[in-house]
Amino acid sequence: MAAPGKCLLVTGPPGVGKTTLVMRVFESLKASNPHLKVQGFYTREIREGGDRVGFEVVTLDGRTGPLASSTISASDSLRWPTVGRYKVDIASFESLALPVLQVKEDTNLFIIDEVGKMELYSSSFFPAVLKVLLSNVPLLASIPVPRNGRDIPGVARLRNHPGAEVFTVSASNRDAVREEIYSKLVDLLPKQ
Repeated sequence: MAAPGKCLLVTGPPGVGKTTLVMRVFESLKASNPHLKVQGFYTREIREGGDRVGFEVVTLDGRTGPLASSTISASDSLRWPTVGRYKVDIASFESLALPVLQVKEDTNLFIIDEVGKMELYSSSFFPAVLKVLLSNVPLLASIPVPRNGRDIPGVARLRNHPGAEVFTVSASNRDAVREEIYSKLVDLLPKQ
Protein backbone atom coordinates (compact mmCIF):
# COMPACT_ATOMS: atom_id res chain seq x y z
CA MET A 1 0.00 0.00 0.00
CA ALA A 2 1.14 3.51 -0.74
CA ALA A 3 2.12 5.34 2.38
CA PRO A 4 -0.10 8.30 3.31
CA GLY A 5 0.63 11.22 1.03
CA LYS A 6 2.44 9.12 -1.59
CA CYS A 7 -0.54 9.17 -3.97
CA LEU A 8 -1.26 12.74 -5.04
CA LEU A 9 -4.45 13.10 -7.08
CA VAL A 10 -5.37 16.20 -9.06
CA THR A 11 -9.03 16.72 -9.87
CA GLY A 12 -11.21 19.48 -11.22
CA PRO A 13 -13.66 20.24 -14.01
CA PRO A 14 -12.70 19.61 -17.65
CA GLY A 15 -10.49 22.35 -19.07
CA VAL A 16 -9.34 23.72 -15.69
CA GLY A 17 -5.72 22.78 -16.34
CA LYS A 18 -5.12 19.41 -14.64
CA THR A 19 -2.78 18.14 -17.35
CA THR A 20 -0.93 21.46 -17.51
CA LEU A 21 -0.46 21.41 -13.73
CA VAL A 22 0.81 17.82 -13.73
CA MET A 23 3.24 18.52 -16.57
CA ARG A 24 4.55 21.71 -14.95
CA VAL A 25 5.22 19.81 -11.72
CA PHE A 26 7.02 17.12 -13.76
CA GLU A 27 9.12 19.73 -15.61
CA SER A 28 10.04 21.51 -12.35
CA LEU A 29 11.05 18.24 -10.70
CA LYS A 30 13.21 17.23 -13.68
CA ALA A 31 14.85 20.68 -13.74
CA SER A 32 15.73 20.50 -10.05
CA ASN A 33 16.75 16.81 -10.15
CA PRO A 34 17.83 15.77 -13.69
CA HIS A 35 18.63 12.20 -12.58
CA LEU A 36 15.07 11.57 -11.36
CA LYS A 37 13.60 8.40 -12.88
CA VAL A 38 9.98 9.18 -13.77
CA GLN A 39 7.65 6.82 -15.63
CA GLY A 40 4.17 7.39 -16.96
CA PHE A 41 2.07 9.18 -19.52
CA TYR A 42 -0.28 12.07 -20.12
CA THR A 43 -3.12 12.66 -22.56
CA ARG A 44 -3.22 15.51 -25.02
CA GLU A 45 -6.09 16.86 -27.10
CA ILE A 46 -6.01 16.44 -30.86
CA ARG A 47 -7.45 19.47 -32.67
CA GLU A 48 -8.38 20.10 -36.26
CA GLY A 49 -9.00 23.77 -36.85
CA GLY A 50 -10.52 24.92 -33.58
CA ASP A 51 -12.36 21.68 -32.90
CA ARG A 52 -11.28 18.88 -30.56
CA VAL A 53 -11.46 15.63 -32.54
CA GLY A 54 -9.74 13.28 -30.14
CA PHE A 55 -7.02 12.55 -27.63
CA GLU A 56 -3.59 10.97 -27.83
CA VAL A 57 -1.42 9.26 -25.23
CA VAL A 58 2.06 10.72 -24.76
CA THR A 59 4.62 8.77 -22.72
CA LEU A 60 7.09 10.76 -20.65
CA ASP A 61 9.84 9.56 -22.99
CA GLY A 62 8.00 11.13 -25.95
CA ARG A 63 6.19 8.26 -27.71
CA THR A 64 2.65 9.03 -28.89
CA GLY A 65 -0.39 7.12 -30.08
CA PRO A 66 -4.14 7.59 -30.39
CA LEU A 67 -6.38 7.22 -27.35
CA ALA A 68 -9.73 8.29 -28.79
CA SER A 69 -11.15 9.91 -31.90
CA SER A 70 -14.41 11.31 -33.16
CA THR A 71 -13.29 11.12 -36.80
CA ILE A 72 -11.99 7.56 -37.19
CA SER A 73 -13.96 5.40 -39.59
CA ALA A 74 -11.86 2.23 -39.83
CA SER A 75 -13.91 -0.97 -39.72
CA ASP A 76 -12.10 -2.05 -36.51
CA SER A 77 -13.40 1.03 -34.73
CA LEU A 78 -17.00 -0.16 -35.02
CA ARG A 79 -16.30 -2.50 -32.06
CA TRP A 80 -14.50 0.10 -29.95
CA PRO A 81 -16.15 1.50 -26.81
CA THR A 82 -17.34 5.09 -26.93
CA VAL A 83 -17.21 7.98 -24.48
CA GLY A 84 -19.47 10.74 -25.72
CA ARG A 85 -18.62 11.17 -29.41
CA TYR A 86 -15.17 9.56 -29.09
CA LYS A 87 -14.25 5.98 -29.99
CA VAL A 88 -11.59 4.63 -27.63
CA ASP A 89 -8.64 2.78 -29.20
CA ILE A 90 -7.86 0.41 -26.31
CA ALA A 91 -5.09 -1.48 -28.16
CA SER A 92 -3.19 1.72 -28.94
CA PHE A 93 -3.62 2.99 -25.38
CA GLU A 94 -2.43 -0.29 -23.84
CA SER A 95 0.60 -0.53 -26.14
CA LEU A 96 1.89 2.77 -24.76
CA ALA A 97 0.50 3.07 -21.22
CA LEU A 98 0.97 -0.43 -19.82
CA PRO A 99 4.74 -0.70 -20.41
CA VAL A 100 5.42 2.66 -18.70
CA LEU A 101 3.42 1.57 -15.65
CA GLN A 102 5.67 -1.43 -15.00
CA VAL A 103 7.25 -1.03 -11.57
CA LYS A 104 11.04 -0.99 -11.82
CA GLU A 105 13.54 -0.92 -8.98
CA ASP A 106 15.01 2.47 -9.92
CA THR A 107 11.72 4.33 -10.51
CA ASN A 108 11.35 7.42 -8.30
CA LEU A 109 7.93 8.67 -9.44
CA PHE A 110 4.96 7.65 -11.56
CA ILE A 111 2.79 10.16 -13.43
CA ILE A 112 -0.61 9.12 -14.80
CA ASP A 113 -2.77 11.67 -16.60
CA GLU A 114 -5.41 10.52 -16.38
CA VAL A 115 -7.24 7.71 -14.65
CA GLY A 116 -10.53 8.36 -16.42
CA LYS A 117 -13.38 6.67 -18.21
CA MET A 118 -11.55 6.24 -21.54
CA GLU A 119 -8.47 4.72 -19.91
CA LEU A 120 -10.53 2.45 -17.68
CA TYR A 121 -12.04 0.70 -20.71
CA SER A 122 -8.73 -1.19 -20.70
CA SER A 123 -9.21 -4.19 -18.41
CA SER A 124 -5.43 -4.21 -17.78
CA PHE A 125 -5.05 -0.54 -16.89
CA PHE A 126 -6.51 -0.37 -13.37
CA PRO A 127 -4.63 -3.48 -12.17
CA ALA A 128 -1.44 -1.76 -13.40
CA VAL A 129 -2.39 1.38 -11.44
CA LEU A 130 -2.96 -0.74 -8.33
CA LYS A 131 0.50 -2.31 -8.72
CA VAL A 132 1.95 1.20 -8.83
CA LEU A 133 0.11 2.00 -5.57
CA LEU A 134 1.40 -1.18 -3.94
CA SER A 135 4.97 -0.38 -5.00
CA ASN A 136 5.20 2.51 -2.55
CA VAL A 137 6.71 4.68 -5.32
CA PRO A 138 5.11 8.16 -5.22
CA LEU A 139 2.31 8.66 -7.74
CA LEU A 140 1.02 11.91 -9.23
CA ALA A 141 -2.20 11.31 -11.16
CA SER A 142 -5.20 13.22 -12.43
CA ILE A 143 -8.77 12.03 -12.01
CA PRO A 144 -12.08 13.43 -13.25
CA VAL A 145 -14.63 15.03 -10.95
CA PRO A 146 -17.68 12.88 -10.22
CA ARG A 147 -20.48 13.49 -12.76
CA ASN A 148 -23.93 14.03 -11.33
CA GLY A 149 -22.60 13.04 -7.92
CA ARG A 150 -21.42 9.63 -9.19
CA ASP A 151 -17.80 8.58 -9.42
CA ILE A 152 -16.44 5.99 -11.84
CA PRO A 153 -15.80 2.89 -9.64
CA GLY A 154 -12.04 2.70 -10.35
CA VAL A 155 -11.66 6.43 -9.78
CA ALA A 156 -13.62 6.18 -6.51
CA ARG A 157 -11.33 3.38 -5.36
CA LEU A 158 -8.28 5.51 -6.09
CA ARG A 159 -9.79 8.64 -4.51
CA ASN A 160 -10.64 6.69 -1.34
CA HIS A 161 -7.30 4.89 -1.12
CA PRO A 162 -5.69 5.35 2.34
CA GLY A 163 -2.51 6.78 0.80
CA ALA A 164 -4.32 9.26 -1.44
CA GLU A 165 -4.39 13.01 -1.04
CA VAL A 166 -6.82 14.79 -3.39
CA PHE A 167 -6.19 18.32 -4.69
CA THR A 168 -9.14 20.06 -6.33
CA VAL A 169 -7.94 22.54 -8.93
CA SER A 170 -9.74 25.70 -9.99
CA ALA A 171 -8.68 28.65 -12.13
CA SER A 172 -8.07 30.66 -8.96
CA ASN A 173 -5.92 28.12 -7.06
CA ARG A 174 -3.94 26.40 -9.87
CA ASP A 175 -0.60 28.02 -9.06
CA ALA A 176 -0.90 27.44 -5.32
CA VAL A 177 -1.88 23.78 -5.83
CA ARG A 178 1.01 23.26 -8.25
CA GLU A 179 3.47 24.65 -5.67
CA GLU A 180 1.98 22.54 -2.88
CA ILE A 181 2.23 19.34 -4.92
CA TYR A 182 5.76 20.19 -6.05
CA SER A 183 6.84 20.76 -2.42
CA LYS A 184 5.27 17.49 -1.25
CA LEU A 185 7.01 15.55 -4.01
CA VAL A 186 10.39 17.19 -3.35
CA ASP A 187 10.06 15.96 0.25
CA LEU A 188 9.12 12.42 -0.87
CA LEU A 189 11.69 11.96 -3.62
CA PRO A 190 15.36 11.06 -3.23
CA LYS A 191 17.72 13.99 -3.07
CA GLN A 192 20.29 14.54 -5.84
